[in-house]
Amino acid sequence: MQSALKMFVVAAMVALPAAVQAQGMMAGTKMVGGAAMYPTKDIIDNAVNSKDHTTLVAAVKAAGLVETLKGKGPFTVFAPTNAAFAALPAGTVDNLLKPEMKAALTGVLTYHVVAGNMTAKAIVKAIKAGKGTATLTTVNGGKLMAMMQGKKVVVKDEKGGVATVTIADVKQSNGVIHVIDHVLLPAK
Repeated sequence: MQSALKMFVVAAMVALPAAVQAQGMMAGTKMVGGAAMYPTKDIIDNAVNSKDHTTLVAAVKAAGLVETLKGKGPFTVFAPTNAAFAALPAGTVDNLLKPEMKAALTGVLTYHVVAGNMTAKAIVKAIKAGKGTATLTTVNGGKLMAMMQGKKVVVKDEKGGVATVTIADVKQSNGVIHVIDHVLLPAK
């Protein structure tokens, strides 16, 4: 009886990864906003499926950055949730989405992107090398300061706002996304 149970457990352990892959969940896939984020898809193709990032996707479209973020990369994106955008002062998002505000919107969005594939491990390593702080240069030329707060990575913007990485290392075919709980704002 015990050997039959052992064989069943071994068979289940072998079959489980195959069953998970058959359901579309491959190694490295994470759930974000109720949707699977596949490492074989690019940043945009994954983000459009996250119910937690509809504001970010709308902003990326309004800024004309879809093709850029579908590009080869690699990119590291600090992706604010809808709740993070909702926490901005009333009217901020609506104002930024106006066509005449495209340059400002582009500046805010590109402030959330760092060139390269900065995994959480790489960010933590940079923080340790920087004796507690890592300076990250964004694609808009601004600076973000990454630090540890307990066991969590936090990112401070140029205006002093702090975002916590709530889901790290959402791997993409052209980079990595780190979900954050606040919108980061550049100094200019």
